[in-house]
Amino acid sequence: MLTLTRSVGETIRIGDDIEVHVVEVRGGTVRLGFKAPREVAIHREEVYRQIAEANLLAAQVTADTLGALAAFAPAPASDLPADAAPAPADAAPAEGSPPR
Repeated sequence: MLTLTRSVGETIRIGDDIEVHVVEVRGGTVRLGFKAPREVAIHREEVYRQIAEANLLAAQVTADTLGALAAFAPAPASDLPADAAPAPADAAPAEGSPPR
């Protein structure tokens, strides 16, 4: 871990596009200001941990959940009878049938 000492009003740069400003120091508390691109997420540690935990729980899909969702999935075209499947738009008409 890199440790830096800064005073109120001073700045730390991270890469080319992130600035950390020391706004205020009061007792054991430091107020920091951040300037970063919108795509850079900045969170307090406790919030970051809650987000990571929620993402982990959301990613855990059980077999029961997948089975329940499969009941709502449409049947694949290969399971339909041949006469029920729509003909492709560029297919030539069958011999003896009127053109489309």
